[in-house]
Amino acid sequence: MKIIHIITRLILGGAQENTLITCKLLAQRGHDVTLITGPAIGPEGELFEQTKNQGYKVIVIDRLRRAINPYNDIVSYFQIKKHLRQLQPDIVHTHSAKAGILGRFAGHILKGQWSKNLPVVIHTIHGLAFHPYQSQWLSKFYIAVEKFAAKQTDFFISVADAMTSQAKAVGIGRPEQFVTAYSAIEEGDFLKPISEEQKSQFRQKYVIAEDAVVLVTIARLFMLKGHDFIIESAKELSKRFENCVWLFVGDGNLADQYKQQVSKSGLTERIKFTGLLPPSEIPLAIKSSDILVHCSLREGLARTLPQAMLCGKPAISFDVDGAREVVNKNTGRLIEPKNVEQLIRACAELIQDEHLRKQLGEYGRESVKTKFAPNTMVDTIEEVYQKLLE
Repeated sequence: MKIIHIITRLILGGAQENTLITCKLLAQRGHDVTLITGPAIGPEGELFEQTKNQGYKVIVIDRLRRAINPYNDIVSYFQIKKHLRQLQPDIVHTHSAKAGILGRFAGHILKGQWSKNLPVVIHTIHGLAFHPYQSQWLSKFYIAVEKFAAKQTDFFISVADAMTSQAKAVGIGRPEQFVTAYSAIEEGDFLKPISEEQKSQFRQKYVIAEDAVVLVTIARLFMLKGHDFIIESAKELSKRFENCVWLFVGDGNLADQYKQQVSKSGLTERIKFTGLLPPSEIPLAIKSSDILVHCSLREGLARTLPQAMLCGKPAISFDVDGAREVVNKNTGRLIEPKNVEQLIRACAELIQDEHLRKQLGEYGRESVKTKFAPNTMVDTIEEVYQKLLE
């Protein structure tokens, strides 16, 4: 099959990692794959290095940006359309909000121009643009746009059942148009154990004691990612447990604000910031820690949750979107969004019980190994392609 994937930007992020794994495996399986993307602008880091020598082509459209800009968006639309007309793909598969809108409209309007009913247009829902934490009018606008774009879409692939439920609840797509393919993780480095020396060196780098219980958070320092709830819980937990430390892995436009908040709270020695880490170091950061804490208020299904479980670590997460599809009483603790008291109780329970942490971590690893394997995801995607082409 001739397949084109389109994503807005190749920053460090779950949707981007998912897309790169998909392109790589589809190319390995003998398909002709092209990835169209915009420049990786922002403080989150970029993934262009991972596209090299992977068997697929990459086209960068300079005007394809995340922010709404009529001029950039119109130029990007016509450039996407030009590339599609030149490449004449069987499949146009879009990811993320901006590329999802522009790519689907371009693919749909070209349908039938080089072959009857081609290209087939597919969109992966990594997360939905509308959510409860934005103004009502903006939410209605995004829903209207997505409902209109759904009419240009042949099929949807969701990274979690929750995404399908939320889309259908507001009238996006038809029930028979959806399937779930959990967002794949390159599992090798997460499953491979590290030595005590590696763990010690990592902790020394961030001035963390050998016997400390480390609660790690891996997320952009960005709005709705929930770091403020973790800082609030640390004020209480740091008084009760002298040996616990929090580790914030990532960067973003709220980095300075959170560092000031930590300083004013007198928690500089207890909450550490690593800044941006390359993807290759994420397994080491998790394995050098004891508990993953994820308090994002909006997420399709945070990849950091199954990543922690692959490392044999329990996860504490707000009960949002797809979190409950991996976090349960056997793998960690699921808590009410914004509920700092519940967050404190869940963290305290795991901080003081090493045996429980180990038990939850072991169960978690077994529960996600197959579900989040790259071949599991790409098998589902390939089956969708074949079914639609038939």
